[in-house]
Amino acid sequence: MVLLRKLPGMPGWPAALGLRLPQKFLFLLFLSGLLTLCFGALFLLPDSSRFKRLFLPRRAATSASSSSSASSSSAASSSAGETDLPRSPPAAAEPRHASPAAPRRLRDKLRTAARMAGPLAHTAPGSQQQVRDGERHTEPATGAPAAARQTRAASRFDYERFRQNLRHPVRGRRPTEDPETRARRMKVKEMMKFAWDNYKQYALGKNELRPLTKNGHIGNMFGGLRGATVVDALDTLYIMELEEEFQEAKKWVEKSFDLNVNGEASLFEVNIRYIGGLLAAYYLTGEEVFKSKALELGEKLLPAFNTPTGIPRGVINLGSGMSWSWGWASAGSSILAEFGTLHLEFLHLSELSGNPVFAEKVMNIRKVLNRVEKPQGLYPNFLSPVTGNWVQHHVSIGGLGDSFYEYLIKSWLMSDKKDSEAKKMYDDALEAIEKHLVKKSAGGLTYIAEWRGGILDHKMGHLACFSGGMIALGAEHAGEGRKRHYMDLAAEITNTCHESYARSDTKLGPEAFRFDTGTEAMATRLSERYYILRPEVVESYMYMWRLTHDPKYRQWGWEAVKALEKHCRVEAGFSGIRDVYTTTPTHDNMQQSFFLAETLKYLYLLFCEDDVLSLDDWVFNTEAHPLPVNHTNFKAKASVQ
Repeated sequence: MVLLRKLPGMPGWPAALGLRLPQKFLFLLFLSGLLTLCFGALFLLPDSSRFKRLFLPRRAATSASSSSSASSSSAASSSAGETDLPRSPPAAAEPRHASPAAPRRLRDKLRTAARMAGPLAHTAPGSQQQVRDGERHTEPATGAPAAARQTRAASRFDYERFRQNLRHPVRGRRPTEDPETRARRMKVKEMMKFAWDNYKQYALGKNELRPLTKNGHIGNMFGGLRGATVVDALDTLYIMELEEEFQEAKKWVEKSFDLNVNGEASLFEVNIRYIGGLLAAYYLTGEEVFKSKALELGEKLLPAFNTPTGIPRGVINLGSGMSWSWGWASAGSSILAEFGTLHLEFLHLSELSGNPVFAEKVMNIRKVLNRVEKPQGLYPNFLSPVTGNWVQHHVSIGGLGDSFYEYLIKSWLMSDKKDSEAKKMYDDALEAIEKHLVKKSAGGLTYIAEWRGGILDHKMGHLACFSGGMIALGAEHAGEGRKRHYMDLAAEITNTCHESYARSDTKLGPEAFRFDTGTEAMATRLSERYYILRPEVVESYMYMWRLTHDPKYRQWGWEAVKALEKHCRVEAGFSGIRDVYTTTPTHDNMQQSFFLAETLKYLYLLFCEDDVLSLDDWVFNTEAHPLPVNHTNFKAKASVQ
């Protein structure tokens, strides 16, 4: 050894120390053991150690780490960071508001909370570890994308068992029905085919169709992802039995839907449109391509949660994983309707992947919201992802707040009424909304005002018109003493939203309408007079019809169909209009993807029997993508090989 080599003119080093032969032997034995111990300790270092990577190739380092029980526990807590977050430390996937001394305790609490949400969020701990270790092993060896690894783990979900446990056929039984109702449903189906055919001809692969100029629109909302209309339309095409068109959409997803993009995306929009659309398409058809794409895309959203509180930021670069808040958001805050509209999809991502990290992320959001004090019991729209405190006291059931409340009641329903925490949060929020925001106009119209630090703004947005259906859905499961009360409230709000349509010249509703200066249910500002093919009013018609079977809701829906045909249908698709108060409106040249996902789907279901996408089996995400109610645990009994 170099250290013990005798140099010219000098005695050996041990000899220089005056050591005898037995002492020299013991010294050499000690030194050899020390070197062996130091090198062996490399195998106990975590995967992220730079010293380990100096001596071991990545594959060996990973395998060595997983062989240790201590390191496997660490890997289980950081698998999300190691799949699509290579540039972030593994611990970044954990909420950072916990003290460093208690990460395991926090994870235990989160997993307990996830299990309380129902079997959708539950996976056996042993299988979780096995799945995530397998992900780390295959990544360097095969270069397989995250979705491929997740798909292998997801074999535990028994699709056939799931379909057999549905209480109703997905497309219904088609009993003998009223010829007029069938004719109206077929008209909506024709509108869907017309919208799709023109999109396919002029804009396939782009995000939306521009029907006036007959070209496509990409936009900057989806971070480089393409085909928003394709993914949004998948389940609508399937439900309407447009088989050829559905196969066209499926082929595009298989061949052309590229997730390796590098752009700034809205976490909210990517989740509700792309992940929601892909999950729904998988549950409806069992086609693996939809599941694998949804899981891969879900992993790309996880870095947005790397904040001190675990509240995700609103914008994420799908390539680099960097995230930030919207520039217009007050003081770098996150938006209630955005981080509060992830729960349904993320629980299903955990269900299909076997990876609890998705459920843990959204359960942590609840933890933050339950901890923070709520003014008058209300949830303001802006929350700091750094401090976990409200940034300003603006409350709205329309834009910025809307779907947060929707996802509370639907989380409870999706859990087969086991997620009692979600139900309590919904009940408490609705009580505060009714106490402070629900008002009645001089003309007798019930509406939900906006709240700005205690001062009411007597306006209601088109987006807020979903609340009639939401309140009716919640009323169906309220106690007997409150059920009638909430059904009446839902009917009154839906009637007000219908009035916003009936009082316009086009019979389509404005973006916002007011109850001041002597005007009721009408837009008073030029900037609020437009209609962009929004679904919220017909969404409430659909729920009210299914829960009451009052024929007026079908009649109101048919009035909307006729108005869309007359004022929004153009030569090559459907377009929004800039002013609902003129019978010769100017078109905005945009066929929104949600027109195919939501507006036409809700109108179609309005004229279907109740067993088509039955509310017993399905909940709709806020983009109208159906996700199944978890009546039972659909895990396969066989163990993962």
